[in-house]
Amino acid sequence: MTNARTNDVPTGRRHVVFWLASATSFLLYLHRYTWNLIRPELQAEYGFSNTTLEALGTTFYATYAFGSIPSGVVIDLFGPHFVLVVIVLVWSLTLPLHGVTANIYGLGGVRLLFGAAQTGAYPALGNVTRTWFPRANRTKVQGWVASFCGRGGGAVASILMGTVLMGWCGFSWRAALVVLSIPGVLFALLFLMTFRNSPEEDPRANEAERKLIRGVERTGEVLRGVISMKRALQNGTLRVMVVSQFLNAGADVVYTLVMGSFFVSLGIEDMAELGWLVALPLAGGALGGVTGGFLNDLLVRRIGSRWGRSLVGISGKVIAAVCLWGAISQPTPERVSVGLMFVKFFTDWTQPTGWGTCTDIGGRFAATVFSIMNMAGNAGALVMPLVFGPILDYSGGQISVASPAADRA
Repeated sequence: MTNARTNDVPTGRRHVVFWLASATSFLLYLHRYTWNLIRPELQAEYGFSNTTLEALGTTFYATYAFGSIPSGVVIDLFGPHFVLVVIVLVWSLTLPLHGVTANIYGLGGVRLLFGAAQTGAYPALGNVTRTWFPRANRTKVQGWVASFCGRGGGAVASILMGTVLMGWCGFSWRAALVVLSIPGVLFALLFLMTFRNSPEEDPRANEAERKLIRGVERTGEVLRGVISMKRALQNGTLRVMVVSQFLNAGADVVYTLVMGSFFVSLGIEDMAELGWLVALPLAGGALGGVTGGFLNDLLVRRIGSRWGRSLVGISGKVIAAVCLWGAISQPTPERVSVGLMFVKFFTDWTQPTGWGTCTDIGGRFAATVFSIMNMAGNAGALVMPLVFGPILDYSGGQISVASPAADRA
C-alpha cells in the first residue's frame, strides 16, 4: 500500500530540471554580457575605434545567428542533453580567450567561436520547457528561465566582473574572465550527470509525474524528427514572429555591446559604479520577463491564446517606447539608468510570449521552430552594430544627456 501511494504522488524531477534550465540561461547571459566591460577595456588598452569594436562585437552574432537552425535540427533529432553539456563547456572555455590576443583577426575568431558555442542554448531550452513542464504553466516557466534568469545573468555580469572582481578585488579584466569561466565548466559536468532529455528517459521520474506533465497528451516515447524551414514558415504566426524578433533583437543588442561604453561617455570612470549602472536596466528586464510570463498565462486562460499573447506583446512594446523617450531625457547617468530599467521591464515582458508561441506552434519540432525565430533575431543583432559603430565614430563617440558631468559635480 505504501508503494502504491508513493507511485500516485508525482516525483519532483521537473523542479530539478527547472533549476538546471535556469542556471543554463543565467550562465549564458553572465558570460555573454561581459562584453559590456571587455569593450571599454579593449578601447582604452589598444585604441580600437568604435567601428572596429562594433565589428568585433557583432562577429559573435554571425555564428550565433546562422548556427541556430542547424543546432535546432540536431536538438530535435537527438535531444538537448549532450548538446547543452558540450556547448556550455565550450563557451565557458572560450570566454577567457578574449584576453589572449590583441590581434583583430584573433579576437574576431574568438567571437565567432563564442557565438557558435552559445547558439544552441535557447533552442535547447525551448525543447526542455516543452518536454518537462505542463502546457498550462510553460509560459510562466519560460518567463523565469529565459527572462528572469537570462537577464539576471546579464545584470550580474557587470556587477560581478566590474564592481566585485575588478573594483573591489582589484583583478585585471583578463583574470576576471578566467574566474567567471570556472562555474561554467563545473556546471557542464553537473548537467551531464543530472539531466535527461525527457521524463520518459529519466528513471527518477515516476508515471504520475509523466502524466502530470503530459496532461491529455500521449505519454510514452518522445518522438523526434525534423521539419524544413520552408514548411515551418508557411505558418503565418511564425512569419510575424520572425519580423518581430529581427527588430527586437536588433534594438536589444545595445544592452549587450554598447551599454558599458555608453555610460563611460556620460562621465562614469569608477568601475564599481559602472557595474551597477549597466546592470540596472537588465535587472528591469529580468523582472519584466517574469511579470510578462504570469500575465500571459492569466490572459490566455481568460480570453484565449491569440488575444492573450497579442495583448501582452503589443502593450509591452508601446509602453517601452514611451519610457525610452523619458529615459534619454534624464539629466544624470543614474537617472538614465533607472529610465532604461523601465524600458527593459516593459520590452522584456513580451519575451515569454514569444517563447510560448514558438512552443505552441512548433510542437515536437519546438527546437527547430525556435531556432528559426532565434536566427531572425540575431540577424538583426548582426546588422545593427555595423550601423552603431560608424554613427558613434562620426559623432565623436560622445552622447550628450543634458551635460551629466556638470550635474554630477
